[in-house]
Amino acid sequence: MTKKIQPLSRRGFFAASAGAAAGVTLAAPAAIAQTKTVWRMQTHWPTGNWYYEDVFVKFCNRITAATGGELTVEPHAPESLVPTGEVLNAVRRGLLESAFIYPAYWIGRVPAAGHLNGHIGVWDRHEEQDIFYYEMGGLDIIREAYAEQGVYQVGPVSYSGLTLWGNRPLRTTADFAGWPVRSTGAAGLVLAKMGASPVAIPGGELYQALQSGVVDGAHWGSTSTAWGMNFQEVCKYIMEPDLLGHLNGEVMVGLDAWNAVGEDIRATVSEIVRATSAEAAAHFLYRDLTFKQEFVNARGGELVTIDDDALAALRTASLSVVDDFSAQDPTYCGRLGEMLHEFLRTTGRA
Repeated sequence: MTKKIQPLSRRGFFAASAGAAAGVTLAAPAAIAQTKTVWRMQTHWPTGNWYYEDVFVKFCNRITAATGGELTVEPHAPESLVPTGEVLNAVRRGLLESAFIYPAYWIGRVPAAGHLNGHIGVWDRHEEQDIFYYEMGGLDIIREAYAEQGVYQVGPVSYSGLTLWGNRPLRTTADFAGWPVRSTGAAGLVLAKMGASPVAIPGGELYQALQSGVVDGAHWGSTSTAWGMNFQEVCKYIMEPDLLGHLNGEVMVGLDAWNAVGEDIRATVSEIVRATSAEAAAHFLYRDLTFKQEFVNARGGELVTIDDDALAALRTASLSVVDDFSAQDPTYCGRLGEMLHEFLRTTGRA
């Protein structure tokens, strides 16, 4: 394990200075107690999945360690404090201070969350999505939209790609017609435009739905996140390439809780969110590759290649969804949609 060396913070500098002063004086003044803050952070990731501990719990602990316990972030399992579908409202009302969760749950209420989630056929590399969010200012607009809900949007966390699993192969545009697939968010809207029949099924019911044939396919983030849901046991095919280079989760904090901590704490949390996104992207991608090998070699599964015409159709449908969001929400999605088209022109994909 690589030992992480934390840079000396402003607090650390003052603490070190006080310690040095105490060494040359006869008596040191009593230490002033620091205010301790606790954020309860709930996720939608089931506790039995490998990434619950490897990504989510470590993320919470990392903030606690980086702030010297001045801000303690407590990880909480899905549904443990509030129902998953009520997390945004709970954070807004202060019933829950923060969440590490999935933006697709609230696109009906905050359409800009769809831009945070990511769009099919737009970016392939983590650096590309960071251009949109951080360099071009997409995240600033998304934060405005969340602020209307009483929530501070800290930023996206990459879950790597969006993998389609199924029990029949999808190669051509025609293969999507009538396909019963569990899907959510902007991806579900895109698949509907492709002629599929997306349905919403809670994560805890997905395995049985695939096993019994209630749905013929599903996505749950990347290959490795779906592996944690045991899709490999009930699906015969993985479609390639992944529909998204990076599918994003999010970290959000209630505005009152966010504003109650100091600027240095807020900066630390923001930096850890951005660093975690880059690290998680590699973390998940490596496992995606190894799990796909296991799927074929040990489980007899098949990797199916979606043809170029179908990929082009998916991308066209994705941009149509972006334009639909813009028409429904010109204040935020309208600006984000224009920015996304500018990004595509800049990268030569328009």
